[in-house]
Amino acid sequence: MTEKKFKIFAFINQKGGVGKSTLAVNLARALTLKGKRVLLLDFDPQANASSGLGVKVSRKESVYQAIVEERVDALLKEPFPGLYLLPSSIDLVGLELELTDLERREYVLRDFLYETSLEEVPLLKHFDLIFIDSPPSLSLLTVNILCASQGVMIPLQCEYYALEGLSLLVKTVRGIKEAFNPELRLFGMVLMMYDPRNKLTQEIAEEVRKNFKWILFETPIPRSVRVSEAQSFGQPILDYEPHHKVSEAFKRLSDEFIERLKNLNSF
Repeated sequence: MTEKKFKIFAFINQKGGVGKSTLAVNLARALTLKGKRVLLLDFDPQANASSGLGVKVSRKESVYQAIVEERVDALLKEPFPGLYLLPSSIDLVGLELELTDLERREYVLRDFLYETSLEEVPLLKHFDLIFIDSPPSLSLLTVNILCASQGVMIPLQCEYYALEGLSLLVKTVRGIKEAFNPELRLFGMVLMMYDPRNKLTQEIAEEVRKNFKWILFETPIPRSVRVSEAQSFGQPILDYEPHHKVSEAFKRLSDEFIERLKNLNSF
């Protein structure tokens, strides 16, 4: 791998509705508010990250076109200062079929990130961090994302079946690491939609802390209807309501993220 600094992160969970896109969008925004340049690739055909940033999805201007045509110049959006986006497209559903017969089908996204240039400068050198929002499934597209990434971020909702799915997800990441991408590592886990008043939430959180303390971030993201409101207006919660408890949580999480990254990089 030519780029030694950890900067490419996959946001993964095979279960939908756990706050994956919310985490990717708002953590990215919190980091840009600290002066980082962040590129977000929306690889989820549901396009929640794109719409959550107020970007209208277009089949002519998407991450699909960027991959197929090996270009980003006219496709890259900057919905908020320092936060860049390659939007999603329903065509991503078809991309998986297109990948199936390729010789290096697991590495198409990796090759794109490492070989594509923007304004004659390698894409990786333009950004401090690259976040990839993945589809809620363990598919060939997800394998591509994991093969392209260096770190894995796992959002976890405190619900009954969360731990069962989490074990499968961790096993999958380790399998990809062994078979395709030896530099891949589990970087962090975040408790999403956290409500300390709920007994089940407390029980699941305690179980996660006991079994996954080594990657769990200390800051949970609280449950709040304000997050959905912000998304409906095409804004991160940090812009929609900067001093809300969820915004403050994302600010603390971004501090933790940077501190953890310092252990791997001279960041």
